[in-house]
Amino acid sequence: MKTLKVLFFTLVAATLWSACKKDNSNTAPTTVRMTDAPGNYQQVNVDVIGVEFTMSSNAVVNLNVKPGIYDLIKLTNGVDVIIATADLPAGKLSQVRLILGTNNTLKVDNVVYPLTTPSAMQSGLKINVKADLVAGVAYELLLDFDANESIVVSGAGDYKLKPVLRSVETATSGSISGSIATSAALPASVKAFDGVNTYSTSTDVNGNFLLRGVSAGTYTVIVTPSSIFTAKTYSNVVVTVGNIKPLGSIVF
Repeated sequence: MKTLKVLFFTLVAATLWSACKKDNSNTAPTTVRMTDAPGNYQQVNVDVIGVEFTMSSNAVVNLNVKPGIYDLIKLTNGVDVIIATADLPAGKLSQVRLILGTNNTLKVDNVVYPLTTPSAMQSGLKINVKADLVAGVAYELLLDFDANESIVVSGAGDYKLKPVLRSVETATSGSISGSIATSAALPASVKAFDGVNTYSTSTDVNGNFLLRGVSAGTYTVIVTPSSIFTAKTYSNVVVTVGNIKPLGSIVF
């Protein structure tokens, strides 16, 4: 997908491999989980109505979805929720499609606003994933919403959801963690970038944050408080595969 950089929403799909062997069936038990890197909102409610997998053979599989309205703000700092399951046919997985309904809302300053989506999203949020599903091995797919980049305010004051879809393999990624020790600086936003990739999140109510699915590399991390404190910048933050890079306790 060559147009990803011009959009405003980040969705990470990370395939997580499990060593849990099943019997000699021809299917691969698969679970889809959803988590969030939240923005500075009271609620970001997403109406999930479907999850669809496309195999490289062009076969389409509709998963057993758990439909409902999920508040992404509750899915922070490593917390996730199962939204779909299926026994998929063994073979190559090429694409995932997350289908949203129309009951998407945003809560700001105790006021709930409708969260509209572009017409192009009506067929679902498409994520290209290249994974080989082996019969008898259990798999997980993690969908990570970045609400900091997802919400766009129009000139008329309406809120819109404009997604960018990004696929990150856990085999090539790590994480960045930390906590804000100065309570008056909360909530704070966190952004990591290396000149090519950008990842962002916000602290939870206790000041903790976790950037997941960060490609291995060296990053500049900027922590910006919501109050009058000056943002802190961390240079040369090295992220390695399969590890969490701690920034420790941050005092403003």
